[in-house]
Amino acid sequence: MSQSTSVDIAVAPEDTDRALLYGFVGRLLQTAPDAVDLKTLSGITPDADDVSPIGDALRKVTALAGEVDEAALKRQYHDLFVGLGRGELVPFGSYYLTGFLNEKPLADLRVAMSKLGIERAEGVKEPEDHIVALMQMMEGLILGNFGHEVPLSLCEQRTFFNDHIGKWASHFFKDLAAQDTSPFYAAVGELGQAMLDVETEAFEMIG
Repeated sequence: MSQSTSVDIAVAPEDTDRALLYGFVGRLLQTAPDAVDLKTLSGITPDADDVSPIGDALRKVTALAGEVDEAALKRQYHDLFVGLGRGELVPFGSYYLTGFLNEKPLADLRVAMSKLGIERAEGVKEPEDHIVALMQMMEGLILGNFGHEVPLSLCEQRTFFNDHIGKWASHFFKDLAAQDTSPFYAAVGELGQAMLDVETEAFEMIG
């Protein structure tokens, strides 16, 4: 998703961490990491004291990054998300909610995007309800990267999350975690699911 120039404002550290995690998961799903990316990932040292589901999943991702080679991971990524005609998983909101692509959930998302000043990036062929695009949108909305004077409020973030992510992304991440084609992407699925669980619980606590 393309981003407008944002106003330089302070974002709470915990919100920056949330945004970075959305972006991290999105980038892992956008394309298979190459050899340089895998080396970088394997060099990350997660907090050993973090025994949360997010911490556990992050440790799995970084450990597996040091065990898989670039060519194998590219094949796994292709089988999971591209395939011959389609991959094992179809990471689009419309598909998970209706069984078909380009249905009403995508139209509703496009209306919300227009209101929030989010524009489709040039050259992107996939519909906007792809899981990667939605991870990027949440990252940008938290940081205020879509032309707003301030980042989206937590209540507004919750509305976007509940309307366009919470209804289906958990099912996608559970499917990703359960597949046996790629241990690396199974760990990414666990990380995405853990993140959504925390976000859902936090949003439920907002008055």
